[in-house]
Amino acid sequence: MLTVIIAFVANAAVAGAKTVAALITGSASMTAEAAHSWADTGNQVFLFIAERKSRRKRDAAHPMGYGREAYVWSMFAAFGLFTAGAVVSVMHGIQELVSPEPAGDFAVAYIVLAGAFVLEGISFAQAFRQTRKAARSLERHTLEQVLIGSDPTLRAVFAEDAAALIGLVIAFAGVGLHQLTGSPVPDAVGSIVVGALLAVIAVVLIDRNRRFLVGQGVTADIEKSIAARVLEHHEIERLTYLHLEFVGPRKLYLVAAVDLKGDRPEHDVAVALRRIERELEDHETVEEAVLTLATPDEPSLGFGREEAAPVAEA
Repeated sequence: MLTVIIAFVANAAVAGAKTVAALITGSASMTAEAAHSWADTGNQVFLFIAERKSRRKRDAAHPMGYGREAYVWSMFAAFGLFTAGAVVSVMHGIQELVSPEPAGDFAVAYIVLAGAFVLEGISFAQAFRQTRKAARSLERHTLEQVLIGSDPTLRAVFAEDAAALIGLVIAFAGVGLHQLTGSPVPDAVGSIVVGALLAVIAVVLIDRNRRFLVGQGVTADIEKSIAARVLEHHEIERLTYLHLEFVGPRKLYLVAAVDLKGDRPEHDVAVALRRIERELEDHETVEEAVLTLATPDEPSLGFGREEAAPVAEA
């Protein structure tokens, strides 16, 4: 939540400054950057809603909880980035190539771009620290966590802030070349390049949210960790089936077939299974656990009883 709030404040301040600079200078790159920042500001509202709604406790209407709300609202944010950021930037760049307008007061653009870089850098640093922390808990690279992690809001803030910093460098180059050459072409091309960058980021975010909405499975490291957690229970002899599916950020639906030790009456077996399910659900990562008995002929899965790795930031 803190990451989203910091990003919102930074983007709102930057968007206002860029808009004023775009009006004063007439720069196409500054206009593209203003559209980008306003799109990011609006997106933070969607991401804030995603955080709030996805944290609601499950009820009778939503037995798996509301975790997937995060992917729905993050999808809206990604579409907003594409339409309000990418499309506007590309269209304005093309318009500037066809009908160029005079530009001036380049010093204003440089000052605003420098200030925006500082603010966007602060927001990106916060997102980077949080992503790196999650990546270390799963022994992943930071960029790998961005791409495959289950938290869509953190992924969106990280990607959008990274795109914002790259876009600022492109805008600075476009404005600088416009001033040096006197030609509006580099400035217009800069606007188009910024738009293309935003389009790529938006498509990647849309695809990741789509995958989680339709039922994203887990990676091998998380599967191994959860299997070890199941086998930690001294009553379980072996594990023959394991199904894991994300139902929200860092929330899993777990179905497993297990073989209990000994030969117990049916009532005792039922009680033991329910108790183990509740113990598994006590972990913040497991939204719901369903255990069933394995048949004798089913082969065991190739998981050992090594200590479970942390999966809270999956």
